[in-house]
Amino acid sequence: MRERKKKKNKWLWITLSVIGLLVLGTGGYAFYLYKSASDTVASIQEDLDRDKSEKRTEEIVFEEKDPISILLMGVDEREGDSGRSDSLILMTVNPNTNTTQMVSIPRDTRTEIIGKGKQDKINHAYAFGGTEMAINTVENFLDVPVDYFVKINMESFKDTVDAVGGVEVNNTLNFSYEGYDFTEGMTKLDGKKALAYTRMRYDDPRGDFGRQERQRQVIEAVIKKGANVSSITKFGDMFGVVRDNVKTNLTFDEMWDIQANYKTAAQNLEQFQVEGSGTKIDGIYYYIVPEEKRLALSDQLKEHLEISTNTASTN
Repeated sequence: MRERKKKKNKWLWITLSVIGLLVLGTGGYAFYLYKSASDTVASIQEDLDRDKSEKRTEEIVFEEKDPISILLMGVDEREGDSGRSDSLILMTVNPNTNTTQMVSIPRDTRTEIIGKGKQDKINHAYAFGGTEMAINTVENFLDVPVDYFVKINMESFKDTVDAVGGVEVNNTLNFSYEGYDFTEGMTKLDGKKALAYTRMRYDDPRGDFGRQERQRQVIEAVIKKGANVSSITKFGDMFGVVRDNVKTNLTFDEMWDIQANYKTAAQNLEQFQVEGSGTKIDGIYYYIVPEEKRLALSDQLKEHLEISTNTASTN
């Protein structure tokens, strides 16, 4: 079942916050932070083999407040492993209505893998063809453009949490994972414990949805803690984490333009989850999304992006 709830907060801009763009004016550190942030963004660029999405007829103009979409990809990349997308969240941002929509796509969602010519779990697209194939597959599944992406190595959760001195979250489920015991209530997490907290899903009655909620808890806690960081050493640690674990096709100038023209849209945030159900096919678990649910969600996103709803694709 799709969860829908509206929040008035600004954690949409977690990516920009982690990179440091929300703290550039901090006292006497301003020049250091500006220079470090611009150098960091330059070092994490990953260009796509296209100028714009094929589902876009015109270039985006930030000054005209064209609605945009950003795909957040949490990627599980470990040593000796090609990696796979561990978490996929598509954000659509409409500054004209001052609203933002976030759609969490379950990693086991069965869909066509674009470029592979087969039906498989959506998170396998990254393992098969990296960022390009993952984006193309999400675009096909939802039939909307993916304008920008931010890819975060989930291993960086550990380094990020440690960089801000640990975080505290409100745990809603008793469970044990990777040698750690997590009890209900406020829980303090260091880096390694946070990584375990965000990885467990099989013992969660909500499955992947519960795991994604815990990921959001940690990210939100990191940003709240990071906003109060005043030590230049801590900023250096955070920039280092970003350089090692984040990739994006957003340039430094584009980030500033988004901040200038789109940030009020984060004041009204709606979160959705793709409607479907789990089943096994040939002994393999998949999350199956009924076609009518997929098309309804696609039309909703198109309306929010202010693009035509007459070109829905078929999966």
